[in-house]
Amino acid sequence: MIDIKDKSIKTYLDELASKAPTPGGGSSAALMGAQAAALIAMVCNLTIGKPKYAEVEAEMRVLLGKSEVLRERLTGMIKADVDVFDRLMASYGMPKETEVQQAVRSEAIQAVLKDATEVPLECARGCFEAIELSRIAAEKGNTGVISDAGVAVMSAYAGLKSAALNVYINVGSLKDKEFAERKTQDLESILEGIEQAVDDVYRIVKERL
Repeated sequence: MIDIKDKSIKTYLDELASKAPTPGGGSSAALMGAQAAALIAMVCNLTIGKPKYAEVEAEMRVLLGKSEVLRERLTGMIKADVDVFDRLMASYGMPKETEVQQAVRSEAIQAVLKDATEVPLECARGCFEAIELSRIAAEKGNTGVISDAGVAVMSAYAGLKSAALNVYINVGSLKDKEFAERKTQDLESILEGIEQAVDDVYRIVKERL
């Protein structure tokens, strides 16, 4: 079977639009983040080697390395979201005729729900990192492609807020309230002040157009 990340864009979108439960919003959030990282890398690649930007070349090379590592990480999360959702659906499909079966099923569902919370939370962290990296691209990248740094920050922001929704929906079904509260706090610490950070990058891009 072809890995979801290796499918054509058309195939991915066709599957996204279908009645199939996966891919869904979680994979889309990861893809948004991966696109942001790729756009940051693009700005770096079109800045490095240009005499006009020689003073920032070393920094842009570092940024390029970070953005490519991040792109790989977020690309992997596209499949990770599909995998954990499929596991969750399998758990819901377990037999529940007897009390023992119900207990086993409930335990399995709760265990997978924790993983289903961790995956979008990690995606949110990756998108947050992309927002931070996009600021450097916006401040120091080649002005000829600076609008792409703006698209990067907006894509990362969309991915972050989308991933957050997937965290919230899963923690709401958890019986382990301590775990749910801890993960919610982790997410909200990521989200704190993010609108201002995104607006700042967007403004920097507009000023350099």
